[in-house]
Amino acid sequence: MSGAKPRIREAIIVEGRYDKNTVMQAVDALVVETGGFSALGDRDRIAFFRLLAEQRGVVILTDGDGAGFVIRGRLKGALPNDHNKVKHAYIPDIFGKERRKSAPSAEGKLGVEGMRREVIVEALRRAGCTFEDGEEQTEPRLTRSGFIALGLSGGKNSAALRAALQRSLGFPEQMSGKALYEALSLMYSERELAELISRISHVPGDQSR
Repeated sequence: MSGAKPRIREAIIVEGRYDKNTVMQAVDALVVETGGFSALGDRDRIAFFRLLAEQRGVVILTDGDGAGFVIRGRLKGALPNDHNKVKHAYIPDIFGKERRKSAPSAEGKLGVEGMRREVIVEALRRAGCTFEDGEEQTEPRLTRSGFIALGLSGGKNSAALRAALQRSLGFPEQMSGKALYEALSLMYSERELAELISRISHVPGDQSR
């Protein structure tokens, strides 16, 4: 397979950073990690996945071993029961060992990180992902400096503005400023976020953290 990477509209949820690296080499898409079993109990992270599902759709791509199916099952239970919003991609059973590992997995199967580019693309295609034409130019994602420039950190009313933005986007109230930045940086450009903020009624007062 050669040429530009195919662009996919849905966000792709994978287990870890090595899986993320492999998928990002195969397709142009927003790829997010579960961060392991413990993170699936993190309300902020689950709320973020739900928001992604509602706004752009998600596709779950986990390893084909038992642990991968447990993670898939937990995500399935936490996300909307709507195939248009939550899709499932499955890698084939290929036995072998990833280069970075000293031994094969317990079941001897390659995980997402061990799949070839064309296998990843085909799995996503079979899942019904939305492949875009690639002509549309994507804007750079929000940066930390942009987050500050928009008044969401370090300002007199930053805490109040963050709280209003979290309510507007459906994020949990207790979400930290760091978690909010990480979520927004995956979803918006600085321009897009500025437009969202412009529609929010700002509550005056020194409530910064």
